[in-house]
Amino acid sequence: MFHPEANLYMQLATSTGTNVKRNLEAQSEMLAGTAVLAIGLWLRFDSQTKNIFELESNNTTFYTGVYILIGAGALMMLVGFLGCCGALQESQCMLGLFFLFLFVIFALEIAAAIWGFANKEKVIEELKDFYMETYQKRSEAVSRETLKAFQLALDCCGITGALEQQFMDTCPKKSMVESLTVMSCPAAIDDVFNSKLNVIGAVGLGIAVIMIFGMIFSMVLCCAIRKNREMV
Repeated sequence: MFHPEANLYMQLATSTGTNVKRNLEAQSEMLAGTAVLAIGLWLRFDSQTKNIFELESNNTTFYTGVYILIGAGALMMLVGFLGCCGALQESQCMLGLFFLFLFVIFALEIAAAIWGFANKEKVIEELKDFYMETYQKRSEAVSRETLKAFQLALDCCGITGALEQQFMDTCPKKSMVESLTVMSCPAAIDDVFNSKLNVIGAVGLGIAVIMIFGMIFSMVLCCAIRKNREMV
């Protein structure tokens, strides 16, 4: 026998669950996209790496990778917005597209993470090669300015560090005591990228977890909408 009270209770429960899932989806996807975008902008404008992007001959994998991160972050935010609209409109089509886009981005993120860690040494070696090429042309005015900007950004000096600090005017100005501990630029490149990749890896893992929950909630919400419409 059909009871109106039971139907009302089920609709209320479904509506409450739907609202909770909406909030979780909106927050998780917007945060994930914001985090990826923030990492890209951090690498682009951080004092230790921003000068790399201002070099005319810059064609490194790192350069390309950072702009891919920025684009991916912006795309994730748009996909999150699509999910929010789908939830608010209770549109199964939009939620289905949201799940599909989210799955594709998740797969690309995993592939990019594997590629990034597999090619970490390649990126570092490309920057070292670029630095060495610039270092060897330091007698030219353009290369000299590039070398100065590079060394200032990484707070390093030449290929030997402390020894060159005493006579190279392209190195950051240091006191006598500080100059004894200044790093060589090849060593500084290793140090900067190893420290930043650890941060990126930790954030990436958190984003992957958020995206998994986002896909789960989108499917649960889609099923709830379908059941709710069948009951009406």
